Amino acid sequence: MREIEIFLTVAEELHFSRAAERLNVSPARVSQSIKKQERRIGGALFERTTRVVRLSPLGEQLYRTLKDGHRQITQGIAAAQATAGGASGTLTLGTLGPNSMQIKSVLDLFLEHHPNARLQHREIQPASPLDLLESGEVDVAHLWLPIRDPGLTVKATPHTSEVRLMVSAGHPFAGRDSICLEDLGDCAVVEGQSIPSYMEEVFNPRRTPSGRPVRRGPRVTTWQETLSVVSSGQATAGVTAEAIDFYPWPSLAFVPIRDAPPCQWAFAWRTSNETPLIRAFAEAVDEAHRPAGRSASRPRGGRV
Repeated sequence: MREIEIFLTVAEELHFSRAAERLNVSPARVSQSIKKQERRIGGALFERTTRVVRLSPLGEQLYRTLKDGHRQITQGIAAAQATAGGASGTLTLGTLGPNSMQIKSVLDLFLEHHPNARLQHREIQPASPLDLLESGEVDVAHLWLPIRDPGLTVKATPHTSEVRLMVSAGHPFAGRDSICLEDLGDCAVVEGQSIPSYMEEVFNPRRTPSGRPVRRGPRVTTWQETLSVVSSGQATAGVTAEAIDFYPWPSLAFVPIRDAPPCQWAFAWRTSNETPLIRAFAEAVDEAHRPAGRSASRPRGGRV
């Protein structure tokens, strides 16, 4: 299904980079997928030059056939899920380390209202926050804003976190009461793996407010690698204030950034994969954050 989705997107965009951006994958992955499909089918699906990409006659035939088939499959699965009773089955939720503690009230409400549902947890890595959503390994992800992927539905929550700069205990900033964003021009920050630049900017901007570049240190792929790189003094990293309570390493210090805006949290899921179970979870999010005494105006099972 994912390879079909990649082909259909390239056929609509007629541009590998734009298709990759729409799918939130690398252009190399799109190219590899198309080549794999062409080998399997036995002919070229696209005519490619340095200036233009267009469907080949074989590609046009495949596009016409698959477009309707893909829509019928996704609609058929959604209809079957609704017939089976809606809010039952397993919902895979992605969270960033201990941040699942922030959403305990949501999880409790969801399981209370839907006892036949099951929650499965997966850890999201800050260096690649959208990867598990893109691959379909999680149904819903708890992430920080902004999230600008047009293929995702985003439900913001009222919860915010203050931003801190995580440094080694021996770093010159470790003894300060606070720093400002301009000070980031005097240090290096970790570099993520496949994080959108607009999400990276929340914690590790590329330039200071005056325009000075912020140097990049080692590239990290996991949160544990981030902790190790920072504690060894190779780089610094912007983190949420919650990290102070969960990672009180003697080799780390967490310095307030006094002019950094707080980050806001949200839940996100792939719009094309929305199910009755995801809609039920979204209703639990609404209920958990509804002011006391205010009742829901929308019946359960309605569209978010």
